[in-house]
Amino acid sequence: MRLTELRLPLDHSDSDLRAAILKRLDLAAGELIDYTVFRRGHDARKRAAIVLTYTLDITLRDEAAVLARLCGDTHVGPTPDTAYRFVTRAPEPAPTPRPVVIGSGPCGLFAALLLAQMGFRPLLLERGKAVRERTRDTWGLWRQKQLNPESNVQFGEGGAGTFSDGKLYSQIKDPAWRGRKVLTEFVKAGAPAEILYLGKPHIGTFKLVAMVENMRAEIEALGGEIRFNARVEDIAIEAGQLRGLRLADDEFIAANHVVLAIGHSARDSFRMLHARGVQIEAKPFSIGLRIEHPQSLIDRARFGKFAGHRLLGAADYKLVHHCSNGRSAYSFCMCPGGTVVAATSEPGRVVTNGMSQYSRNERNANAALVVDVAPADFPGIESDPLAGIEFQRHWESLAFAAGGGDYSAPAQRVGDFLAGRPSTTLGSVLPSYTPGVRPADLARCLPDYVVAALREALPAFGRQIRGFDMDDALLTGVETRTSSPVRITRGGDFQSLNTRGLYPAGEGAGYAGGILSAAVDGIRVAEAVALSMVGKHS
Repeated sequence: MRLTELRLPLDHSDSDLRAAILKRLDLAAGELIDYTVFRRGHDARKRAAIVLTYTLDITLRDEAAVLARLCGDTHVGPTPDTAYRFVTRAPEPAPTPRPVVIGSGPCGLFAALLLAQMGFRPLLLERGKAVRERTRDTWGLWRQKQLNPESNVQFGEGGAGTFSDGKLYSQIKDPAWRGRKVLTEFVKAGAPAEILYLGKPHIGTFKLVAMVENMRAEIEALGGEIRFNARVEDIAIEAGQLRGLRLADDEFIAANHVVLAIGHSARDSFRMLHARGVQIEAKPFSIGLRIEHPQSLIDRARFGKFAGHRLLGAADYKLVHHCSNGRSAYSFCMCPGGTVVAATSEPGRVVTNGMSQYSRNERNANAALVVDVAPADFPGIESDPLAGIEFQRHWESLAFAAGGGDYSAPAQRVGDFLAGRPSTTLGSVLPSYTPGVRPADLARCLPDYVVAALREALPAFGRQIRGFDMDDALLTGVETRTSSPVRITRGGDFQSLNTRGLYPAGEGAGYAGGILSAAVDGIRVAEAVALSMVGKHS
């Protein structure tokens, strides 16, 4: 049976936990056979009395009697079945042409993995490089200011999530427990087993690299094929049915089941799809800046006397403020004990993102502070559903210029930003961004309404987290890639509304946000493809 919301002090023992179970269920010691931790989180709303919260799966001598006795208790019930079951299996021989997956971020990787596990021997096409080669190229930008437009934070094996905090939690509805399948596969690929039970699991970049390689090896061992440096240049459509793909080297690949998992920065691919008549629409996203504080400040503000506790780790936060101009400002992609990183995929532009390692032990905390923008804000939206891309490019180009034109980023002290004056020097918070920063006026790199919203939100956040709006906190710009600027619309069968055989998926298609939700969407789309290939309906 399962017991939820069992609360204990931070420094409890195993015997304390066992005793709490017995007391909560009103059991004698001999009635409890065993228990396992399904989920452990913490409640820090009262800093002076932080507690751990448990969800436990419990084995009893007479479970039925206990369930009957506690039938009105909402925190007690049967343990749900979280085992993943494949929706179908490929016949022998596997159908041809084989399914194709475009993109090897979390969505594409899991779509290919699931198709391979079901016996469909997918072909995975990735425009960038294998993850270790890609890591070297990414460091080339960070350390030497040399950008490879096809191999960077956005493009390459593992997707944008490889260079992030590696967060593995989401607010998506997941009644079929596909998220559990994702976590289980990650552990099998080398992730720490604790991600299966921690309330807010994360992995970090270095661990993700090896895991991605192990997942690639499994796909190949199951008959799948992965090609790198294989950019899809065009698609062939006949009477509304996808028939194949043309690569940049002019190779044509026949295909009538294609998972499109290209990520939120594949701007040239969006343009190509639009030119070929695939239904695509503009969608809202958010833009803003990265903010850095000493991690110790955030720890003290969130955990008080428990700051630094081994079970709490580096503190995070989640903030939102509804502004007087009708916009919402909020924190996004918070990276405890991490660094701000260069995340552009195009020459002549500056884009910021955040990253943490598994240890989360860097000196600064960072997060994006962003403001919502909508299609009505994009010049030219009346005639071009891709106008959001040009909107992003405009502000990224201004940030590139403000940073000195060499991929350094413009930066500003919070005190100067609030006062409306350019920074000329930085303060006590040292920037973590490489290739480096240049003091500037960030108000020149964002729309006026975004600047106004952030100036209103920062003091409000300072009232929630003491010191958040300290003068020396550091802002770095610009953050523009919070989510895809488009949605490639799909129906209940997961296919494009007007192009049969094309399955838009993941963050780039506008159906996910973050590693876990993108991976879950990859599984759902793979299931739809598999059922279609064997002539069944999802």
